[in-house]
Amino acid sequence: MGEQGRGVLRPAAAALAPVAAVAAAHIVPAATWLPRLRAVCFPRLAGLGRPDHVALTFDDGPDPRSTPHFLDALDRLGVRATFFVLGASAVRFPELTRDIARRGHELAVHGWTHSRPWLPAPARDLAEIARAARVVRDITGRQPLWYRPPYGILTGGRWAAGRRLGLRPVLWTAWGRDWTADATPATVRATVSVDLRGGGTILLHDSDRASAPGCWRAALGALPALVVGCRDAGWEVGTLAEHAVDHRGADRRGDARAEVAPWSGQDAWQHERHVVEPM
Repeated sequence: MGEQGRGVLRPAAAALAPVAAVAAAHIVPAATWLPRLRAVCFPRLAGLGRPDHVALTFDDGPDPRSTPHFLDALDRLGVRATFFVLGASAVRFPELTRDIARRGHELAVHGWTHSRPWLPAPARDLAEIARAARVVRDITGRQPLWYRPPYGILTGGRWAAGRRLGLRPVLWTAWGRDWTADATPATVRATVSVDLRGGGTILLHDSDRASAPGCWRAALGALPALVVGCRDAGWEVGTLAEHAVDHRGADRRGDARAEVAPWSGQDAWQHERHVVEPM
């Protein structure tokens, strides 16, 4: 390439550099969606906490068709959980949102709507997350502590917005893939068991608003066996606030209670007799 060609490219490259920088700042943090990277490099973001405790969390509610079933099941099990709610749904169903808090559960922010962050929009991210946090506080009288973005995609703008608002971003260490059309209580439990250790955070969904219709029944049906399995392993089950999420929680290998979930395998379904399906 001659000097004239290089002269044309230099201004173009200079003009594109800010665009590339904005794109990188937007999407590079989203790499924390990768479970192994998150667990090793960002243990607090992965929700690693006390080795004798498992945090139980739910996304996408509140939903009057399904959330009350989860609240009743958790009452029967004597478990309190953290619900990451959508601000638009909380405004639409304020009494249900209050009921979650009244029953002793923790409410956290999942965003305003369940949107995908295709393009950088830091101002919008800040406004929507702030609006959702304000709604949770106004309805329940409690300031939320945690933020989990929809789909677990933590872009630079969403990360910065959460931190500016005093919300700690937390994703998960184990999920149940309970949003799929073919999910069952057995598949949810088996999928959670693959990655669950003492100190882990479980992600389930108490609504099907952003997933296959009716799939929430699989998570609901898996709940009793999951809780019993955790207790059999010596792990308490509770909220993120009780979980003591901490960067020192990264290495659990020295604690016997942090071994792989003990109910893996076909003979582990003895607890499924406790499954309660909604009417």
